[in-house]
Amino acid sequence: MYALHGRVIDFIPADLTPMIDVTVENFEAEVILASNELPVLVDFWAPWCGPCKSLGPVLEKLEVEYAGRFKLVKINSDDEQQLSQAFGIRSIPTCVMMKGGKPADGFMGALPEGKLREFLDKHVPGEDELIAEEDVNAAEALLAEGNADAALAKLQEALAVNPANDDARYEYVKLLMAVGELDKAQAALAPAMAQIPLQLRFEALHHWAQALHFAHTDERAQWQMPQFDALIEKNKRDFDTRLAKARLLMAAAEWTDAMDELLEIVMRDKTWNDQVARKNIVAILELLSPPKAKGEQPVPGKSAGGIELTGKAAALDDPQAELVSKYRRKLSMALN
Repeated sequence: MYALHGRVIDFIPADLTPMIDVTVENFEAEVILASNELPVLVDFWAPWCGPCKSLGPVLEKLEVEYAGRFKLVKINSDDEQQLSQAFGIRSIPTCVMMKGGKPADGFMGALPEGKLREFLDKHVPGEDELIAEEDVNAAEALLAEGNADAALAKLQEALAVNPANDDARYEYVKLLMAVGELDKAQAALAPAMAQIPLQLRFEALHHWAQALHFAHTDERAQWQMPQFDALIEKNKRDFDTRLAKARLLMAAAEWTDAMDELLEIVMRDKTWNDQVARKNIVAILELLSPPKAKGEQPVPGKSAGGIELTGKAAALDDPQAELVSKYRRKLSMALN
């Protein structure tokens, strides 16, 4: 158990064992998959290496002191030469920081404790970030149970703890929009829209918000679809009517029909109204793109270092991912 800001956080395993020994057999689970959950520091060492013997205890001490904010594992470079070769290890000790299944940084030699702290602080989440992440995970679980109000409360807590948590902000704004709290959504979205560079996922939320605003304020929101179709039939280049129809379809989460209408604009005039049709298609595709599942490998059956791994499984077909891929191709063809 761990207390912070008056809250008790239970993210530290009671049986935390420093310096897990990693081999080819458990490399996938202990390093690749684990690094999708939190940073994993891999210490390449050997029993005969003097500097390794001085570095190891300091790393163990820091793992405990950082209270579960990163995971420490060790690889005996003599016994696990395949892993050493895959990472291009030239001397030991060498430490590699793994994040998201890939090497993110590293260092060679037995650094002093102060330098080790500097290195870790570049990659390891702060205590507030862990609390916020816990709230986001709890919100996902509550939303899966159908409890949107409780999920919103958890996401709001996450942002209160760490306003810079973009994942929490994205999920919070998206859920606010989904439940019709448009004013609150736009207020929560504003800080993200001021970022430079602007993240595509927040720009996507902005375009969706525009569609929802249109559906609540424009007189054409009361029209039936045949009214739009009749005007379009008279003039195929009535882009304003096509855009209005597409925005109402977006507001109703009729994503495929909305993209079909927007594609008609792109195919006839790619640059109309500052490329608004293309931008809205890109926004829809971003909103529909399935998030990467925690623990998912970047390349099935292989580690980031190219090591052949055990436990391969055939990728399951994802209809939503297929839809996104299909319309990406359609947009590409329309733009060419």
